[in-house]
Amino acid sequence: MKNQLTDIPRRRFIQTSALATAGLFASLFPRQANSMFFENGVQVSAHLWVYASKYPPTWDCSADLPEVFADIKSAGYSGIELMDILLKADDSVERIKALIKKHNLPVTGCSFGADMWNKSKHDEILSYATTVVDRLHQLGGETFGVSVGNAKRLKTDEELDAQANLLKKLIPICKSKGITLNLHNHTYEVENNFHDLKGTIARIPDIKLGPDLNWLIRGGVDPVWFIDTYQKQIVYLHIRDQKENGKWTEAVGEGATDFKAVAKALKRTGYKGRVAVELAFDEPPKRPVSE
Repeated sequence: MKNQLTDIPRRRFIQTSALATAGLFASLFPRQANSMFFENGVQVSAHLWVYASKYPPTWDCSADLPEVFADIKSAGYSGIELMDILLKADDSVERIKALIKKHNLPVTGCSFGADMWNKSKHDEILSYATTVVDRLHQLGGETFGVSVGNAKRLKTDEELDAQANLLKKLIPICKSKGITLNLHNHTYEVENNFHDLKGTIARIPDIKLGPDLNWLIRGGVDPVWFIDTYQKQIVYLHIRDQKENGKWTEAVGEGATDFKAVAKALKRTGYKGRVAVELAFDEPPKRPVSE
């Protein structure tokens, strides 16, 4: 496949699929009967964005965490992925530990976003990120999905240098706590022929990746091509689904994303990382989120 991402036909990688969430990869990655845990070691967690999305602009859904843990546990996921705002409060570790114990649902990781390209914010970002990583470690989390910030224009070489330099400081901090930092993309990292992502990889060639497959699609990138191309660096995946018209579905497997092709690519490349379902809604869902 050509590495000319803007020329990839949309229909080439969005095809009709009617796979249910629990059975997305079942034919290729058989799983144990009662948990989202595949026999080859791939575990499926859930990111809590749909709950946090009700609380702009901070996205702090701390008050809803009892409901979140109960819903995600009842759905059979092997863990929950938090957002950094939920670890900002000094009592966050104590509160979340109690929920982990009550629901027997581990925290697997945390997503984190900041304007890392803005050198003037580095001290503030590094201090906050260090606190979040330490608290994530106390909760047993092992993944730290980082978004480097959207400048809403092409970043300069100096700005790409700045975000890479900050990442180089954060990676060993995470490693010292047994946590793997990975780059979590939105569309801005992969648009414009990968200007942002390639800029980071050029400066940190071995950086780990945690692509969001739906944001790849929306950025004009074939997720199968991405998996094949960056297979050695991918340690984490976010998945959600969308219809042919681009609107998000309420559940994974109800839209047009070709998850069967994705599963084949993961099997072909021997993927051993984690997968997290991160639902997103264009409008209030008709069904309960737990369903």
